Amino acid sequence: MDNSMPILLIPGLVSSPRIYAPVLPALWRCGPVTVANHIRDDNMGAIARRILAEAPPRFALAGHSMGGYIAFEIMRQAPERVARLALINTQARPDTSEATERRRGLMARAKSGGYREVIDELFPGFVHPSRREDESLRQLVRDMGEDVGVDAFIRQQTAVISRPDSRPALAWIRCPTLVLSGDQDNTIPNSLSIEMASNIPDAKLVILPHCGHLPQPEQPEATAAALVEWLQS
Repeated sequence: MDNSMPILLIPGLVSSPRIYAPVLPALWRCGPVTVANHIRDDNMGAIARRILAEAPPRFALAGHSMGGYIAFEIMRQAPERVARLALINTQARPDTSEATERRRGLMARAKSGGYREVIDELFPGFVHPSRREDESLRQLVRDMGEDVGVDAFIRQQTAVISRPDSRPALAWIRCPTLVLSGDQDNTIPNSLSIEMASNIPDAKLVILPHCGHLPQPEQPEATAAALVEWLQS
């Protein structure tokens, strides 16, 4: 009898299904995989509602970066549908005023024709310092930026700015939870992953060595292994 669980993956900001491509074969062996479309709405509530409307009745949920913010909203709206939760290079805190100011600046530049330059500017913070000259990773980030496009980038940033503080809800998470981060994530420091894991009952924390904000392409084997263990535990 097939006891596999549907797996729902949510990409991050200015990120597309390409981000999960390096780990999909391993996950596919564990159950049917769907990558959510998270570029159509400009607030977390609406994004989560639309994803839930298109999702299987019950699923294992993994969210990367902004995808983690959406995963928290899904947990608020329909916790009974989430059998397992993976929080990848994300955080439970709301936006800081400094982060919001920077986002608004990036949005303005993107609107005025500087979208490609904005994507290139974000790249160094996305990867481990040793990978900043990695042209294959740079091209991946550019390709995902093209997948998302300017208008959706603005919607995503708008949603991220207004996201709620998810820290009060961490203690109420009861499903098996994996918290995964890189040892040198310069976009969302792993101290915030440690904070989440310490406040989610029985959460497993994995910090990958030699890894930045994009563990799927940076450390695909280790990332896939952690996710498969999470699915099968």
